[in-house]
Amino acid sequence: MSAKAWQDVTPLLTPHLEVIALTALGHRGGAPVVRRPAVIGDLVDDAERVLDDLGVERAHLAGNSMGGWMVLERARRGRALTVCALSPAGFWDAGAAGQSTGVAKLRRMIGLARLTPWLQPLAMHSPIVRRVALRDIARRGDRLSAAQALDAARDLLGCAVADDLLGNHDQIAPLDPLPCPVTLAWSERDAILPVAVNGTIARERIPQARFEILPAVGHVPMIDDPALVARTILAGTGVLPLDRV
Repeated sequence: MSAKAWQDVTPLLTPHLEVIALTALGHRGGAPVVRRPAVIGDLVDDAERVLDDLGVERAHLAGNSMGGWMVLERARRGRALTVCALSPAGFWDAGAAGQSTGVAKLRRMIGLARLTPWLQPLAMHSPIVRRVALRDIARRGDRLSAAQALDAARDLLGCAVADDLLGNHDQIAPLDPLPCPVTLAWSERDAILPVAVNGTIARERIPQARFEILPAVGHVPMIDDPALVARTILAGTGVLPLDRV
């Protein structure tokens, strides 16, 4: 997805923080990829260049799925004030256990999007279609407007590095000691990276992190409950006391 995935969360953060929403390298609206196959380190390098150009040395970082992996790697480089990683990718073992099921579901979504671009503008007007089409990443895909759902489908089609990243078995190494406060916030109903599998690996690999489960949301919680996502990010930053989040 692109930075538009955060469009319902950003207004809830801006009263408290200056928000910079990035689109990753090789994704729709992001910088073009140069080296193929692209790996997660290339995306982290590109995000770092963007923030360097903006004069941002360290920041509160939040990301979902692949973006969650990216912000943890930026923390490893000493560039984070705090991290909030929402169902981050990268927590599987060397044999890719905990990766294959999610990858299969994402490949199915991509394949369907590639087969039906002509149908999507009409189909996304139906709340039922939106809910079914997004069922692997959200519990309530119908919460998105038709325009937002169509944007998500176009993001999927416009991601030039999807096959590169889905075919890569790199993983997140242990992060010890923690370079900054880290929140691992896992979606309770995550069908791509289930909390019982990938969340367990995450807790074993980064045991010092604050771990919480986000209730009743799917893999992309920004779709199901933007307010919950905003509260989770703000709680991790310490910008607001927990009783005011």
